[in-house]
Amino acid sequence: MSIQIYNTLSRRKEPLETIEPGLVKMYVCGVTVYDTAHIGHAMSAMVFDVVRRYLEYRGFAVVHVVNFTDVDDKIINRANALGRDPKQLAESYVAEFLDDLAALHVKPASAYPRATETMGEITQFIADLIAKGYAYAAEGDVYFRVSRDEDYGRLSGRKLADMLSGTRFDVDERKESPADFALWKAAKAGEPSWPSPWGEGRPGWHIECSAMNLKHLGPQIDIHGGGNDLVFPHHENEIAQSESLTGQTFARIWMHNGMLQIQTREPDGSFKMEKMSKSLGNVVTVRAFLDAHEADTLRLVVLSSYYRNPLPFGETIVADQERKLARLRSALQPATGAATDTPAAASLGEIASGARQRFVEVMDDDFNTAGALAVLFELVKAINTARDSGVGGTPFEQAQALLRELAGVLGLRLDAPTAPANHDIAPFVELLIELRAELRKVKQYQLADSVRDRLAGLGIMLEDGPQGTRWKLSM
Repeated sequence: MSIQIYNTLSRRKEPLETIEPGLVKMYVCGVTVYDTAHIGHAMSAMVFDVVRRYLEYRGFAVVHVVNFTDVDDKIINRANALGRDPKQLAESYVAEFLDDLAALHVKPASAYPRATETMGEITQFIADLIAKGYAYAAEGDVYFRVSRDEDYGRLSGRKLADMLSGTRFDVDERKESPADFALWKAAKAGEPSWPSPWGEGRPGWHIECSAMNLKHLGPQIDIHGGGNDLVFPHHENEIAQSESLTGQTFARIWMHNGMLQIQTREPDGSFKMEKMSKSLGNVVTVRAFLDAHEADTLRLVVLSSYYRNPLPFGETIVADQERKLARLRSALQPATGAATDTPAAASLGEIASGARQRFVEVMDDDFNTAGALAVLFELVKAINTARDSGVGGTPFEQAQALLRELAGVLGLRLDAPTAPANHDIAPFVELLIELRAELRKVKQYQLADSVRDRLAGLGIMLEDGPQGTRWKLSM
């Protein structure tokens, strides 16, 4: 079975058929670097990190380009407010975001181009569009002539006539049509600018990505990704200007992730979902999250949802994923026996032998990470059951190795945090062991297993025997 990917452009799943055999060219729109990155930025980065990891797992070479918009009104305004140079401010946030990505175990992109480093390509791109009749200059600005693109609106499903009648555009008498968008903006006092055939200025937002795509990946790419808030106008305009210049299909597949939604608790105890925004005071930065939680926890939040859907995020959701992380880690604790030829060992081998195939089947279906996690938890259950039955040796080790392999494809490290000294935690562990024993007496096995799994996730191994339950640190 080939990898099937939902294409926003065709509105259906399509098989991945690359331009060059064995090579995937993937461009993902990055962040505008005017402030500290938040978990919404991290979500999108993790989604396409998993896409890349899985494509590489399936044998593809991936050239993964992620841009930084480092000249923009927001950057200029923030720099002016802080009394800083816009370029230096942007670069400081670039460095900060790259540190965040490393902490989140996101693989470095093949290239991180900046708009300010692509000015020559941008101005040449615009000049070529003017020469072809797709753009025109107006008093130092340059606009794309939307009416020349007969297919304009096909990504978003909008028709130009409807947009003209139902959308508010900035009134500018220099524009031939209200729908025409800026490729180049004439310089304003106090703003950074670059030379061009039309005078000093800076690029419009949309042209940056088209120029960086062309420079680093060529006129055609396999996958273009980004948040679904970019479908219109950003990605729509990218298609228009890129295909008008080259006469070729710009991207074969357009992938868009849903937006993060913050779960908030109402006074009556119920929950509601709302967008994350500074105006609502609910922005969670990557650094604030990592101060309180592990990177694998945030990755599990992302993996547990279909990437195209809105991603719910809140305290109860994070707590649930922390429990699941502990459950995953519990399966990596050492064996307590050495049996290799028992029915329990055979059962473990059978489940493990089918896990990789099931993992590939669900991930081939538009990167179904929730389904992939279900495969991992089935394997976790089999490993823990086998341990309790005294299984060890090669069957046990191979199952654990497979769990690490598949978890790694999803970007999970599963490294347990460092446990405190033995004498410091002894009273608390003994208390939890007593609680677990009481839960088992009243047949609350799921809760009892949860206690064991959470302890295992902290590096504390429980061993049940005829004399009761003993514990030890596994690290």
